[in-house]
Amino acid sequence: MQNKGLVRVFAIIFGLVCLYQLSFTYLTYTKEKEAEVFAINKYPETVENYSKLRETAQKDYLDSIGKDPIFANFSYNEAKAKELNKGLDLKGGINVILQISVRDILEGLANNSKNPAFIQALDATDETQKDSQNTYVDDFFTEFENIPDAQLASPDIFANKNLSDDITFDMSNDVVKPVLRRKIDESVTSAFEVLRKRIDKFGVTQPNIQRLGESGRILVELPGAKDVDRVKKLLQSTAQLEFWDVENSQELGIFLGRMNDKLKKELEAKENKTTEKEEVVSEKVADTVKTDSTEVNIAQSDSTQTDADAEIEKLLADSEDSTDVEAQVNPINDLIGPPSVPGALVSVAVNDVEQFNSYLDRKDIRALLPQSLRFVKFAWSKQAKEGERVDLYALKGNRDNTPELSGGVITDAAQSYDQLNNVVVTMQMDGKGAKKWEEMTGRASQTRGQIAIVLDDIVYSAPGVSKGPISGGRSEISGDFTVEEGQDLANVLRAGKLPASADIIQSEVIGPSLGQEAIDSGIMSFGIALVLILIWMIFYYGKAGAFADVALVVNILFIFGVLAGLKAVLTLPGIAGIVLTIGMSVDANVLIFERIKEELAKGKSQVDAIKDGFSNALSSILDANITTGLTGLILLFFGTGPIKGFATTLLIGILTSLFTAIFITRLFIDGYGRNGKELAFSTAATKNLFKNVNIDFLKKRKIAYAISAVIVLAGLGSLFTQGLDKGVDFVGGRTYTVRFAKDVVPTDVEKDLVAVFGSAQAKTLGAKNQLKITTKYKINESGEAVDSEISNLLFKSLESHLPDSMSYEEFSNGDEDKQVGIMRSMKVGPTIADDIQQAAFISVIGSLIVVFLYILFRFRRWQFSLGAVAAVFHDVLVVLGVFSLTWKFMPFNMEIDQAFIAAILTVIGYSLNDTVVVFDRIREYFAEHTTWPLNKNINGALNSTLSRTLNTSLTTLLVLIAIFIFAEPLRGFMFSLIIGVLVGTYSSLFIATPVMYDTVSKVGLKEKKKTEEES
Repeated sequence: MQNKGLVRVFAIIFGLVCLYQLSFTYLTYTKEKEAEVFAINKYPETVENYSKLRETAQKDYLDSIGKDPIFANFSYNEAKAKELNKGLDLKGGINVILQISVRDILEGLANNSKNPAFIQALDATDETQKDSQNTYVDDFFTEFENIPDAQLASPDIFANKNLSDDITFDMSNDVVKPVLRRKIDESVTSAFEVLRKRIDKFGVTQPNIQRLGESGRILVELPGAKDVDRVKKLLQSTAQLEFWDVENSQELGIFLGRMNDKLKKELEAKENKTTEKEEVVSEKVADTVKTDSTEVNIAQSDSTQTDADAEIEKLLADSEDSTDVEAQVNPINDLIGPPSVPGALVSVAVNDVEQFNSYLDRKDIRALLPQSLRFVKFAWSKQAKEGERVDLYALKGNRDNTPELSGGVITDAAQSYDQLNNVVVTMQMDGKGAKKWEEMTGRASQTRGQIAIVLDDIVYSAPGVSKGPISGGRSEISGDFTVEEGQDLANVLRAGKLPASADIIQSEVIGPSLGQEAIDSGIMSFGIALVLILIWMIFYYGKAGAFADVALVVNILFIFGVLAGLKAVLTLPGIAGIVLTIGMSVDANVLIFERIKEELAKGKSQVDAIKDGFSNALSSILDANITTGLTGLILLFFGTGPIKGFATTLLIGILTSLFTAIFITRLFIDGYGRNGKELAFSTAATKNLFKNVNIDFLKKRKIAYAISAVIVLAGLGSLFTQGLDKGVDFVGGRTYTVRFAKDVVPTDVEKDLVAVFGSAQAKTLGAKNQLKITTKYKINESGEAVDSEISNLLFKSLESHLPDSMSYEEFSNGDEDKQVGIMRSMKVGPTIADDIQQAAFISVIGSLIVVFLYILFRFRRWQFSLGAVAAVFHDVLVVLGVFSLTWKFMPFNMEIDQAFIAAILTVIGYSLNDTVVVFDRIREYFAEHTTWPLNKNINGALNSTLSRTLNTSLTTLLVLIAIFIFAEPLRGFMFSLIIGVLVGTYSSLFIATPVMYDTVSKVGLKEKKKTEEES
C-alpha cells in the first residue's frame, strides 16, 4: 500500500475530529444526568405528580446553567446545539405532516369568486385528489379545462383587481397557469416561514421543518415535545385576528323573542302529532295484549308472549320521536341566560352551544332579523369547561362579511399581565392599522360601545371605549389565559397568520418513556451484536481477526462522528443500520482474509500474499458495496422519517467501512509483519475448514428450482387469498400504542373498541400489558376536533381496563408516573397513504432496474444481470410470502409499513452483495481457466467463495438475531432481514448462478449450432 504515512495521518486527524464532534454529546449527557439527579432528589416518588414536577425541575436546572462554561469555554447551550441528534423514536416527541390547503389559496387569489365554473372545478378536484398522485393545482387545471369555454382570466375569477399586475382578461389559460403556480408557491413558502417562526419560539431543542416537494406539504418534527394538543393548536391555528364593532341594538332582544315563538310553535305542532300517534299505538298495544291473553294456548304461551312483548316494544319505539320533539317549553328562553360581561347578548351553557348554533344557521330563523340587522355576525366567547357558560356576541357585519380591521396590521405581540395580574396579550399595530384603530375607538367612544377582538371566530375580549379615540395602535387581548396560552397566542400573532388552512394529514406522537426504552433496547442489541462479532473474528482468524476488530471499532467511531458532524438524526432503524453496517464491514475483511489465505496456499510469501489478497479482493468489495449503496440511495430519496435515518447510517457506514477495511486493517497487518513476524489468518479450529470443498452446485440446480417454485407459489397463493397485514402507512388510519396497568386479552379489548368505533383491531405489542390499536374511524375527516373526539372515544372504550383513578388527560398524554396510557400514536390520511404506497412500489422497482443496469455495466453480459435480478426477485417474493403465511399467528408485529419496505430494499442490497461477490469470482475463473468447461469454472468459483459466503452470512445473522431479541419494536423489521439473509445466501448459490449458467449455455448452444449450419 502506497502513502501509508498519509493514510495514517488522515485516519488520526479524522478520528480526532470525530471524537471532538462526539464530545459535545458526552458533555450534554453529563449535565443532563446532573439535572436528573437533582430533580429526583427534590421530588421523590412519594410526591403526587412527581414525574411532571421532576421534568419542570430538570428544565429549570438546565436553564439556570445554560450559559455557564462547562468545558473549554463551551456552555451547555452551545454543546446542546452541537450534540448528536436523536430521532423521535429515541427521544420522544411529535412528528406531523401538514397539508396547506391549495384550494384556500386559489379561492383567496380569486377573491372568493362564486363563478360556477370555478366552484365546479374546485369541487371536482377535491374528489379527484382522493385517488390522485398529482398535485392539487395540476388536477385543478385538468378539471377546469374539462369545463367548456371556462377561462381562468375571467374578470370574476383571476383577472381581478388584486392580480391586475400579473393577469389580464385577454390571457389564455396556458399563460395564466404558470402565474398561478408561482403565486401558490409563494403562499406555501409564506406558510412555511410562518410555521418556522412559530416553532422557533416554541421552546424545543433541534426542531426540524421542511417542505416536501411541490405538494404543499410541510414536515414538522419537534423532538422532546410532550403537549400534543398545544402543538397541534400552534401548527393549525390560522391566526385570523379581526376587530369588529359590537352590535347593541335593542332589536336583537326582539329577534330572540320571535325566534323562541317560532320554534315553540314548531314543537307544539310536533307534540300534537306525537300525542295522536301515541293514542293509536296504545290502541294497538291493547289489542295485542288482548289477543295474546285470549288466543294463546298454554303450550305456546312462553314463546308467543315473547313475540308479543317484542311487538309491543316495537310499537312503542316507533311512536317515539326523540330526534324531533324537544322537552323545552320555550326552546330559546330556556337555553339563554344573562351575559357575564358587558356587550354580550346572552349566555348559553357550553353543552347547548351546538344546538343554539343549529337554530342560528337556519335561513328561516335569520329571516326574522330586522332589515337593519340582516348582516349581523354572531360569535361566541372563548370556550369554557363542560358545565360552564359562554357568551354570545352580535357583531356589526356587512355584505362581504369582512372585518373593518384585521390582524395583518400587527407588527409585534407579547404575553404580559394586567393591573390585576391576569395574563393578557399586548399588540402593536403598524401606521395604517393605528390610524384605523383610532377611527374605530373614536366612533365607539361616542356611542359608549365595545370593539370585539376576534381570533379564529372566537371573541377573546370586547373592551368598552369611553375616554375618546386610542392613538398609537397599541391594544390588548384578555381572556382568562394561562401563561402558556398567552405565550402561544403572542407567538402566533407575531409570526403572522397562515395564508391558508393547514390540516394534519399524518402525525406521530411518541412518549418519552417509550423513547428511553428504545434507546435501552438499541444499546443492548448494539453492544451484544458487537461483542459477538469481535469474538467470532478472533475465533476464526486469530490475530488478523483482532486487527479487523480494531478497524471495526474505529469504523463505529467514524460513523457516529460523521452523524454528529453532519447534524444527521439517529433513529432506532438508524441504529439497526449501523449494526448491519458492522456485518458488512466484517464482510469486507472476510473477503480480504480469504483471498490472502488463497494466495498463501499458492506458496507466495506473506508480503506478496497480503499485497495480492487486498488487490484481488478490492473489485468484489467495491462492487458489493456499490450495489448496496445504490439501494440505500433509493431508500434515502423515497423514504421519510426513521427510514431516512436508516438509509443515512447505511450509506455513511458503507463509506467508512470501505476506508477502515481497506486501509486501517492493512496498516495493522503490514505493521505487524514489518519485522518478519508470521501472521496466520486462521486458528487451529478453523485452519482446515472449507479446504478442498468440491460441491457440484449446478448439478443440484433443478432440485433448487423445484424447492424455490414450491415456496414462491405457496407464498403467491397466500398473497392472493389472505394478503398481507397492511399498516396505516399504506391504507390510512389511526394507530395507538396503549399500555395498561395489568395484562389484558386483545380479543376482549377489541370487542369494546368495535362497539364504539364499528371497526378496530387490537394486537399485543411486546409485553402482554401493551396493545397496538388501529382504527379507520373518520379517517377522511381532519382537524383538531376530530382528533380530540377519537381520543375521547378511545378513552371511554378502554375505561373498564384502565385504573379507576385515571383521567382522560393522563390517558391521552401517557401517565409518566404509572406508565399507563397512550405511549405512541400515529395518524395517516388516505391521500398520503396512497402516496407512500406508490413511493414504496417505485423504490423497489427502481432499485431492481438500477441494479440490473449496474451489473450489466460491470460484467458486460446481460446473463449476469438477469441472474442477479432473478435472484433478487425470488428473494423479495419469498419474504413477502413468508409474511403473508405467518402474520396471523406470529407473536410480534408483522405489519407492512415503510420500515418493511426498508427491509425489502436491504434484502435486495444484501442479496446483490452476495451475488456480485460470486459473479466476480466466476469472471475471474473465466479469465484464468480459459480451457475449462463452463460448469467447471462456475462450480470452482462457487466452492472458492463458500467460506466467505457462509462466514458473512453467519456474522450478519448473529447481528440481526441480537437486534431481534433485544429491540422489540424492530422485531418485524429484523424478522424480514433474517429471512432475507437466509434466502439471499441460498439464492446467490442456487438461483442467480444457475439462471446465469442456463442462459449462457443456451446462447452458447445456439451460436454453436449456427456456426455448424453455416460451415
